[in-house]
Amino acid sequence: MAPASEERLRGTISAFGLRSGHRIVVGAWHRSPIGPFADVMWAGPDDTRVLLAPDERAADYVAGIYVFDRIEVVPFGWTATPSTLSLRAGPLEVDLAARGGRRVPIPRPWYFTRWVESPIARRLMGVEVHGTSPVGVEEWYQARGWRWVHEGRVRIGGEDQGDNGPARPPLNVGFSEPPPRASITDVAVRIRRPGPDGRCGVQERRA
Repeated sequence: MAPASEERLRGTISAFGLRSGHRIVVGAWHRSPIGPFADVMWAGPDDTRVLLAPDERAADYVAGIYVFDRIEVVPFGWTATPSTLSLRAGPLEVDLAARGGRRVPIPRPWYFTRWVESPIARRLMGVEVHGTSPVGVEEWYQARGWRWVHEGRVRIGGEDQGDNGPARPPLNVGFSEPPPRASITDVAVRIRRPGPDGRCGVQERRA
């Protein structure tokens, strides 16, 4: 069987919703196979799924994992920490600050994330940490900590959007949805792309 291709990313995922019906997830990746970059997954009130990316390479990378109705390459500027996000991406301006939550700084084996953390995250946080994307990419999301957004400003086209909240209803771009509260998650990600035969390789065994 042809081997699958594996990749790693490290950064933060910020997720929130707006009263107007927009749901937004920002990935800010300090380390990735294509270098540092940020992307925006955005579902509007009409449920149109849009990807904002800083260049064609980032757009192709993210669109190779998730599904969108439209992809736009726009000017990006961003800084991100485990408790803050400042982003300018095309018409979108985001400034968030988060606190509280939990920190889980110890790296764990990926099989632990799949078999042990997965049911806990599903029950307590309403999220999936292991699964297969709509295009057949297997993913692991290993949280190193998460914080709830307590202060934020979001503008779209220069207009203030008011208070933010949970990213609901679902965006439907991947196999999971964000937590039920606006949040910033410090996360390590493992990606396994199918080999040429369309398979993701040998499944992990439980310890």
